[in-house]
Amino acid sequence: MPAEVRASISKLYLAGPEVFLRDATELGDAKKALCAKYGFEGVFPLDNQVDLKARPPRETGLHIGGLNEALIRTCDAIVANMTPFRGPSADVGTALEMGIAAGLGLVVCGYSNTAQTFFARTVAFLGQRTTSDADTTVRDGEGQSIEDFELHDNLMLESCIAVTRGVFFAHDATVGDALRATEGFEQCLRWLRDRVPSPGG
Repeated sequence: MPAEVRASISKLYLAGPEVFLRDATELGDAKKALCAKYGFEGVFPLDNQVDLKARPPRETGLHIGGLNEALIRTCDAIVANMTPFRGPSADVGTALEMGIAAGLGLVVCGYSNTAQTFFARTVAFLGQRTTSDADTTVRDGEGQSIEDFELHDNLMLESCIAVTRGVFFAHDATVGDALRATEGFEQCLRWLRDRVPSPGG
C-alpha cells in the first residue's frame, strides 16, 4: 500500500519514454505548457541539467536516476506515458517511477496511445512463439504463461494507479505518432483538474 495519498495537487512529474526521442526537450516543454493550461506546474526529467561528459557513463546513469527520484519527491502526482516502448509493455524506467510515486503517496495517472490489451500486444509481439494448454492458458516459447487480466499493461502498473486513486486512459492515437501524441495526456490533466478529493485525502 502507498503512503497516504495526497489530496491537494499542483505539481506533476511527467514520466515517459519521450526522453529518448530526438526532440525530447521540445516535447517536454509542450507538455509543461499543457500542464500550465490546466492550472498545474509540470516537471520533466530533462529539467535536470546533467553534463553527460563530466563523469564515467555508469556514474552518470546512476546520478541521473537519483536526480529523477529527487524530482519525483517534489511533486504531488505523476502522469505517465505508458505507450508501449521497445516491446509490448511500457518503458521500464517509467514503470519504476510510477512505483516510486505510489510509494510516496503521489496520485498516479497513466495513459497509453495504444488501445490493445497487454495480452493481445504480447501475443502479437511473440508471433508464432506461443502455445495453448488444454485449460486455454497461453504460454510463450519457453512455457511461461502470458498474463491475461484484460488490463492494458502488467497488473502491478494498473494496480498502483488504482491504489492511489488515480486514472488511466487508453486509446489509439489519432494525431501524431504513438509516443508523441498528447490526447491521453490531456485527458489525465482534465481529470486531475476536475478531481474532487475524497474525505480523508
